[in-house]
Amino acid sequence: MFKKFSSDEVSSQNQVKASVQRKIRQSIADEYPGLEPVLDDLLPKKSPLIVVKCQNHLNLVVVNNVPLFFNIRDGPYMPTLRLLHQYPNIMKKLQVDRGAIKFVLSGANIMCPGLTSPGGALDDEVDAETPVAIMAEGKQHALAIGFTKMSAKDIKTINKGIGVDNMHYLNDGLWKMERLD
Repeated sequence: MFKKFSSDEVSSQNQVKASVQRKIRQSIADEYPGLEPVLDDLLPKKSPLIVVKCQNHLNLVVVNNVPLFFNIRDGPYMPTLRLLHQYPNIMKKLQVDRGAIKFVLSGANIMCPGLTSPGGALDDEVDAETPVAIMAEGKQHALAIGFTKMSAKDIKTINKGIGVDNMHYLNDGLWKMERLD
């Protein structure tokens, strides 16, 4: 998704109206209840909230030139990895085994066997089409953010094919873009 992402892919930047800003804040608060105490610091009401539209129906939510959230079409908002590293407990987590790390870091989707093998871990509460943090066996921080294609129960029982779409991973274009100028 963000493999070769750069500021050239930005098609428009708009400061959103207060009503749209409230809707975005509410959507983020509903999706990530763990962010509730710090939401006013992340998305200040007085500070302009800018929605950056990019190619492939991608939207970035930017505050003070720092991308904080992204979504595709009208899907759920997902935090950037930098934000997830600051607040590591806001998303449900799935863990891949050591063998999957290099593939995930090169942008590959997460396969079911990588989640169900001895080094992997699944949260049984995860439903299909849910944003999740992808953790790595033996590592402290998330290495990717994904969108589940099937529920955790299905990943365990079927155990083949793509379990999670890799949306954003360490060292991709969005990670390298610390600020949007």
